[in-house]
Amino acid sequence: MTVPKAEQDAHDRRSLHERIAADLRDDIMSGELPAGSSLPSTAQLRIRFDASNATVQKALQLLKDEGLVIGRAGAAVTVREHRRRTIRPAGSLTPAATGQTYPWLTEAAKHGATAHIDLLGVTETRPPTDVRTALGLPEEAAVLLRSQLVLIDDEPAELVKSYYPLEIARGTPLADRRRIKGGTPALLAELGHRPHRSVDRVSARVPTQEQFQALRLPSSLPVLCTLRVVYTEAGRPVEATAMAKAGHLYELQYEFTPE
Repeated sequence: MTVPKAEQDAHDRRSLHERIAADLRDDIMSGELPAGSSLPSTAQLRIRFDASNATVQKALQLLKDEGLVIGRAGAAVTVREHRRRTIRPAGSLTPAATGQTYPWLTEAAKHGATAHIDLLGVTETRPPTDVRTALGLPEEAAVLLRSQLVLIDDEPAELVKSYYPLEIARGTPLADRRRIKGGTPALLAELGHRPHRSVDRVSARVPTQEQFQALRLPSSLPVLCTLRVVYTEAGRPVEATAMAKAGHLYELQYEFTPE
């Protein structure tokens, strides 16, 4: 059933330029406006949204600030290359072969992007309640926290916080302030805790101050948050990772087979 425009406007309290930007953002994320394509002209957008020229320009500026489109004087506004990225969560569980690059970075390179990881810190701390519960730890328990920032083409892509029970992490390379060659799945396997299954909980949230700053977000657009818990074959939780990425730039791709 189509909702009348007057009724839509009554329920949507966003300004018109925010609503225009939201519709164009969805066209970009869905592929209706693929990378490199031109957005409709200002005149076309004015007619489509029954908006003034100034309102259309404000909407386009939002998309420019978000890094979704590029606008040059005298030229059409176009969708930036590599703006809509698809992440395959299952790929991050694959241990790297000896001497090979972490699979996540290799996957980015396949799509013509350069990626690297900045290690922000390694410390022992009390975890958030959801992490403590996921790891099955008592209320006063501490964990090892490894904080990292993933960058693609030198732009922040994902803030990653990985938590480990101290009895697993203490005295191992997990506790060293350096990157782990091949990634933590390979190291956990070496330590006798081979990852066997992971469970993801995904939600869209308003960014925290830390997420807003680390990801250099242009506004309070939602972030896509994933809490991933990794289990051994025996069912023991050995890692809980909280990941946050800009919701307007990324999508997650999960693959399933019938049981």
